Amino acid sequence: MNKSSLELLNPNNFVLLLIDHQPQMFFGVESANRETIINNVTGLAKAAKIFKVPTILTTVAANTFSGPLIPQLQAVFPDVKPIDRTSMNSWEDKNVIAAIEKVNRKKIVMAALWTEVCLAFPAISAIQAGYEVYAVVDASGATTKEAHDTAIQRMQQVGVIPVTWLQVLCELQRDWARQETYHAVMQLAKEHAGAYGVGIFYAESMLGGKRGG
Repeated sequence: MNKSSLELLNPNNFVLLLIDHQPQMFFGVESANRETIINNVTGLAKAAKIFKVPTILTTVAANTFSGPLIPQLQAVFPDVKPIDRTSMNSWEDKNVIAAIEKVNRKKIVMAALWTEVCLAFPAISAIQAGYEVYAVVDASGATTKEAHDTAIQRMQQVGVIPVTWLQVLCELQRDWARQETYHAVMQLAKEHAGAYGVGIFYAESMLGGKRGG
């Protein structure tokens, strides 16, 4: 593992790639609760927006099979048009590659439906191409839990680093004294971080909004 891959994520060292969060793809997801995945990928997208992380959206066969990007995700980036593809592996699409190369960052954070195909294939291909890849496992879903877990194991074997969406959010904030993003991060956590968000609401209500994580 090289020194760069040991560096924590920050707003200036990675690009976010969100792949195929579309209705038809969700229909086949059985590895986790679908509403949870929608919540998590939306939270991940909002985190990227707060920290101004370049974000690429992709779909597969949007007009003929899989449907448009889910509205929760598109609403975070209303002016970003997803790159539509025909290939299962987004790394084999020249427009996706061009968008990633334009950002010119060596770390890629990815989430996708399905884990065993649309996440694993480009993650492995990106590693082969010399990128450092982080797979957001709880913002991705597979046809079965076995398929999800096996795909994660396969990706880890080639150097892909598994993370969760809340881990990415906290890694970006890092310091609760970071004023410029603190309030937006707290609001995001209240909306999408489940019990942790409820805890923040309680602390703010009972303790007068004193800072803390």
